[in-house]
Amino acid sequence: MGMNAAATSGRGGRRSRRSEVMSQINVTPMVDVMLVLLIVFMVSAPLLTVGVPIDLPQSQAKSLDQDKEPLAVSVNLDGKVFLQNTEIPLEELVPKLKAITEARGSQNANDERIYVRGDRKVDYGTVMRVMGRLSAAGFRRVALVTEVEGT
Repeated sequence: MGMNAAATSGRGGRRSRRSEVMSQINVTPMVDVMLVLLIVFMVSAPLLTVGVPIDLPQSQAKSLDQDKEPLAVSVNLDGKVFLQNTEIPLEELVPKLKAITEARGSQNANDERIYVRGDRKVDYGTVMRVMGRLSAAGFRRVALVTEVEGT
């Protein structure tokens, strides 16, 4: 009887507790990592949408509905042309746009929406030269981008 009591109350009882598998998951470190990632993405997201700095004119027109991301052609104050955020010569604009529309799976240029952003102080003829090339290439869904009046 003395042996049974010693076997259960001695070192053997402690060893069985140490070798037990922990059945609970500690989620505190995971929550900490997720909160840090959330803060990083909240701070960096506005910085990713800056694009080409252009002072857009104002109008009272309504905004357009978008079904997919449109292509943006920008003309800055110096008259330089940008496709999305990359500066390109005016002669290369149409071939690059056609290559992008083919890569996106559009059958013709009429399916692709293109936004033209022109600085309010840029020469009117420069913006019209860009729009004329787009029209001559068969792009029919071309829109001018403005800011809402009063902002």
